[in-house]
Amino acid sequence: MTKPSIWQAPTGRKIAYHLTEGKGPLVVFLGGFMSDMSGSKAVYLQEWAARSGRAFLRFDYSGHGVSEGAFVDGAIGDWYADAEGLIAHVSSGPVVLVGSSMGGWISFLIARAGLVDVAGMVTIAAAPDFTEDGFFASFDAPTREILEREGVVHVPSDYGVPYPITKRLIEDGRNNLVMRQPLELPFAVRMVQGTEDASVTRETALGLLDHVSGENVRLMLVRGKNHSFSDDDCLKIIEQQIEDVLGLARL
Repeated sequence: MTKPSIWQAPTGRKIAYHLTEGKGPLVVFLGGFMSDMSGSKAVYLQEWAARSGRAFLRFDYSGHGVSEGAFVDGAIGDWYADAEGLIAHVSSGPVVLVGSSMGGWISFLIARAGLVDVAGMVTIAAAPDFTEDGFFASFDAPTREILEREGVVHVPSDYGVPYPITKRLIEDGRNNLVMRQPLELPFAVRMVQGTEDASVTRETALGLLDHVSGENVRLMLVRGKNHSFSDDDCLKIIEQQIEDVLGLARL
């Protein structure tokens, strides 16, 4: 397997990435919470890009995968800075963001900031504001007391290893919320969501559809699919949505 390239951010964090050369806009895959660029969606899309002659970027946020740092030291603002800085490092042209779960939230932050030329977006079970509306909202009083006193609580996950939820993650998340103010997405947006997703509900997806503003925003609900959204049928759907957006992207 090809070794990843390394970009050292202004913060000093070393971010691992794979860049596939090809025609633009650059397609960027932004992974989820505690996931990495070796996952099935990221690898499938790199193979699609190679076949299609498309420029493509996959990477690990700091504290994820093979990038530098400890996961518990990171927060949404850090991972957003990793993504935005790396994109600017590898490309000065338009990009299409493909955000999975937390990657959807980070895609919205990038689009809102306006420092990257976002020409289109695809989200997969996007999870905006999940630190506040998902984790913290579900904590009972004793759990919140432990979080305040010890700085971390461990939450069961569907992937075996519990999620370490830190006080800093919650507080930093509040500084990066996107569902409390207008969110303009003035480009083609395609959102996909499984109806059997236990982590991000269809109500979350419908609320996001109602919240964002844009003239070309569509949501696809796929019956029976879960949060991973990574079986063969789902991967093909993601590919089709990216190609749809690429056909409409501003160049």
